[in-house]
This record gives sequence, C-alpha cells and structure tokens, in this order.
Amino acid sequence: MLNTVLVPINPEGGRFIAIFAVTAAILFFVWEPLGWIGVVLTLWCTYFFRDPDRYTPTRTGLMVSPADGVVQYVDQCALPKELEMGDGIRNRICVFMNVFNVHVNRVPIDGVISKLAYVPGKFVNASLDKASEFNERQCVALKMDDGREVAFVQIAGLVARRIKCDIKEEQPVKAGERFGLIRFGSRVDIYLPEGVEPLVSVGQTTTAGETIIADLEGKESSREAKIR
Repeated sequence: MLNTVLVPINPEGGRFIAIFAVTAAILFFVWEPLGWIGVVLTLWCTYFFRDPDRYTPTRTGLMVSPADGVVQYVDQCALPKELEMGDGIRNRICVFMNVFNVHVNRVPIDGVISKLAYVPGKFVNASLDKASEFNERQCVALKMDDGREVAFVQIAGLVARRIKCDIKEEQPVKAGERFGLIRFGSRVDIYLPEGVEPLVSVGQTTTAGETIIADLEGKESSREAKIR
C-alpha cells in the first residue's frame, strides 16, 4: 500500500512544491485559515507531480497510451502539418488529462524520433477538438523499425502554461519511457499508423505506459464500449 501512496515525485515539481510550501507558511502569519488552505494546495501540488513506475507490455507491435486520463475522441483526421508526414487521414486517439491525473507522458511504441515541431498558440480548454489546431503544442514523429511512422502531440490546456519535452530528433526510444510532461491540465493526441485500428473507446480511462491503445500486428477491428 505504501508503494501506491509514497510514489516518486518528478524533478520538475521541486520548485513549485517549494513555492507552494513557502506561500503556505507566509499565509499562516497573515491568517491561520489561509495557511491551512495553503497546506492543502501544497499537498495537491505534490500530488500533481507524482511520477510512479509503470509496467509496460513489451511484445512487438503493442502501442501503449502516452498519457493518464480519459479518452476524449476516437476519430479520423489529417496528420499535423508541422511534422511533414503527408496529407493522409489517420485514426486518432485523444487522451484528456485533468489536474488530478499523473501528467508525466510516455513514449507509445519503440522507435526513433524522426521529427519534433513546437507550435505556439492559445490556451483554450484542451477537451475541445479545436485545441489540436489552435493551442500551444509539441508535435512528435516517431519511426519504427519497419519504417512506419506514428505521431503524438502534447497539447497545452486552459490552465497549462508549459509543455516539457525531453526527447531529441534521431533519439532511439522504448515504449513506456518517460519523455515529458505538461502542467497543469492538458491533452495528448496519438495518430496511429495507416490501417491500424484503435483498441480503446471514448470515455475509457487510460494509464500511461500500460493501457494498450493499438496492436500493430493484430487484426482486431475497432473496439466499442458500453457503460455497465
């Protein structure tokens, strides 16, 4: 049980937790009830930057979710033009992260980072479809060993003000490896290879690095889900 509560904290959160803690201490001197509010916010900030280990399936062809959250959209749309991957239409999965989700993002499948493209933009609600076109975002193209490419995009949200991406072009990566985070509240879109069907449904909760969202070697059609 301790392993589920006392999880590691991402280094990115250190200075923010310190700021919240110092502010809480100052608020105690101003008015004690405000100090306790500061304590609650400090605990939330610590919770936000938690970075637990994940158990990633390693079988060839399995693609895992790059983000914790809820599947907001499963649809078809054009690839991000900034990645220069062509004009084809691909199956897309959009995972929305609220302020209580783990915000560390993970690589969806083994490969080499072929292109990065940062796009400045707005900060509208990340749950809206137009966020993929107008919001600040970090686009990533990944080439697999068989030559096929996938794309995934970190999208800033309404209160998110920083996208952190720690990977570089030509860098080899493995499925489930950490590659960045977004604070505070955001979305990640994944564009599947041509002809690959999504194995998650709208409304489904995903766990970064663990939930299988597609099987590049499988022949299963798109899954549907019902509330039970």
